[in-house]
Amino acid sequence: MSRPHHRRSFLREATALALAGTVLPAWAQPAWAQPASAAAEEARAPELPVVGSTLLVPPIALLDGTRFEPAGTDRPVLIYWWASTCPFCALQSPAMEAFWREHRGRFHFLGLSIDRRADLARAYLSSRGYTFPSAWASPEWRKQFPKPKGLPITIVLDRQGKVLAAERGQMFPEDIAAFSAFLG
Repeated sequence: MSRPHHRRSFLREATALALAGTVLPAWAQPAWAQPASAAAEEARAPELPVVGSTLLVPPIALLDGTRFEPAGTDRPVLIYWWASTCPFCALQSPAMEAFWREHRGRFHFLGLSIDRRADLARAYLSSRGYTFPSAWASPEWRKQFPKPKGLPITIVLDRQGKVLAAERGQMFPEDIAAFSAFLG
């Protein structure tokens, strides 16, 4: 399903080189350079869930005013952790939007923004014309459902919450398209 790991590593290294000499946002700085709270949260962050394990997503208010209610879901769920300040998310989000539009109705999509405030996430989605359902994952909500280490994070769950796929880092459009195999 995924491209060889070296393609992702190359892209990360190329992006890091392109950003050299610029001031990076706190989330992109090494832990020793981050504010204590950001570094502490990243240090406590869990690893990706194991394929085959069960992941229970708590209800959450979406940025459009509706709610995501996972109990008794009738379709698979794609969870996409992102941030408006994440360069890898900026590269992956157009493919996520295309996947959402193409397969809408065959699965539940839950974008989870870790921006500092909900209005920043809402403005980012609006300015780019993204329509995939997203919520602001507040620090309080993340205590119930911690974000795995890294960004972006993409997880696919079956109808019972069993993890079918879990990916850390930017995915290519063909990798995202391969998730259609899980949609039934």
